[in-house]
Amino acid sequence: MQIKFWGVRGSIPCPGSSTVKYGGNTPCIEVYFPEINRLVIIDAGSGLRELGNDLMTRQLPVEAHLFLTHTHWDHIMGFPFFVPAYLPGTHIRMYGPATYEQESLEDVVGGQMTYRYFPIREAELAANIQYFNLKEETMDLGDGIIVKTKYLNHPVLCLGYRIEYNGKVFCTAYDTELFRNVFITDPEHHDYDAEMAAEGELVAAEQNKMIEQFYQEADFLVHDSQYTQEEYEQKFIGWGHSTIEYVCAAAQRNHVKQLALFHHDPLRSDTQLDEFTEKYCRSDYCGDVNTFFAREGMVIEL
Repeated sequence: MQIKFWGVRGSIPCPGSSTVKYGGNTPCIEVYFPEINRLVIIDAGSGLRELGNDLMTRQLPVEAHLFLTHTHWDHIMGFPFFVPAYLPGTHIRMYGPATYEQESLEDVVGGQMTYRYFPIREAELAANIQYFNLKEETMDLGDGIIVKTKYLNHPVLCLGYRIEYNGKVFCTAYDTELFRNVFITDPEHHDYDAEMAAEGELVAAEQNKMIEQFYQEADFLVHDSQYTQEEYEQKFIGWGHSTIEYVCAAAQRNHVKQLALFHHDPLRSDTQLDEFTEKYCRSDYCGDVNTFFAREGMVIEL
């Protein structure tokens, strides 16, 4: 597997002089299997535009499995600018989490391409595009590629992906936040219920453990780490994102080999990420896990 980052930011693209090193595009990861010429894409953020342009210089037609972690706009906004979608002969199988809402995956992704938002309608795309709703499941993509999914904790239904091929494991866990006890835990509160509070603690711990088990012993993990612990506790509890400190500790105890800290806050400058590298990507934080902040253009080979 060759894993390449085409977009590493969260929330909104942030191009500019302060984001040149790590990049300003929103999430898009390419997973290429050179010996069998198979292509998997995870997320269609603004980085998908550059990936599409690059694919145009390679072998045509393009055939790809495109997996969406969820349908927040920063993870789908690049699709209308994905040049291969406009070409006959392109075949895109798009997968994403099925929600309780009335709109299908096709409605949500294609809904960007209505005249009120975009000059070209999805119906005008020349590519063969198929849509598949996902739950927690295991898929065999053929040629030995296995994809497993896991629900994460985010304000909309969101999936982590575990890709297994030729004895190697690549996992994603974004966008996600630690599950918390949603019940009242203050014994002095007039609505406090000790049994419910204890049950809430148990359920949150079980769900967090299940997510960690999903990426246990992965050769490479890409994990949401948008905030520091201090930032998270001051303002961002409930926003659906993880802290750098938690992710580094979780990767260690689950024997992950390589860890990419991902989904950088749009206000995070290159200078700040360099400083964070010096602070967090050390053995006292990460143990023997090879840890780094993801950068656009970075390629990891498994």
